[in-house]
Amino acid sequence: MQAHNTVSRDEWLKARRDLLAKEKAHLKAHDALARERRALPWVKVEKDYVFDGPNGKETLSDLFAGRSQLIVKHFMLGPDWQEGCVGCSFGADQLEGSLVHLVNHDVMLVAISRAPYPKIAAFHRRMGWPFKWVSSNGNDFNFDYHVSFTEADKAKGKVFYNFEEQPYMSDELPGFSVFTKDESGQIFHTYSVFARGTEDVGTVYGFLDITPKGRNEPPGTNLSHWVRHHDKYEEKADKSRCHG
Repeated sequence: MQAHNTVSRDEWLKARRDLLAKEKAHLKAHDALARERRALPWVKVEKDYVFDGPNGKETLSDLFAGRSQLIVKHFMLGPDWQEGCVGCSFGADQLEGSLVHLVNHDVMLVAISRAPYPKIAAFHRRMGWPFKWVSSNGNDFNFDYHVSFTEADKAKGKVFYNFEEQPYMSDELPGFSVFTKDESGQIFHTYSVFARGTEDVGTVYGFLDITPKGRNEPPGTNLSHWVRHHDKYEEKADKSRCHG
């Protein structure tokens, strides 16, 4: 470890307060970005995607499971892969504590991969994660949301990822996409984030900050308005429910 200066407590306190001012500015900038994110225009989802999962065939609409907002974790597990991506798995390990709060706050979170469902199910059981995980192997979902790439892309050596053309890196890449469903059942794509942008997504507030409703706390309130001890929620985010 690099050597650091040793100072008095008063000197340390001054340095810490200087840094705190910058941290507060960073938080205010983060809040401003979240407001801009919620103000982004939406795109209507026109395709009828059908996925394979623990409950058989399910549409994108089904994946909302009664919520108005859906976060999709684009999990890197290709058709020929023997196990999921280490980085995606690292992120998935952090979801368990967040999931119960999300599903009780109008947000469903589902992982989607291009591997056939039996391969997903085997790895899912091995890892023991509580979230739902379905296969897009029979549709264009992964390609339409720019996280899976074709042999033609590989031959060309370039892909469209993270909103720009980049050198080909892999046939699968990570990200999150967010959708909302209105009262008539229409579905809209509201947001996606890829690459290092996914590093700030993982905590409950990190997830809520990428949804159209945001933290959804009435003015003058905070998390105490809706958060409960995880064993007091009406709906549990348990393995039996998420695995079908």
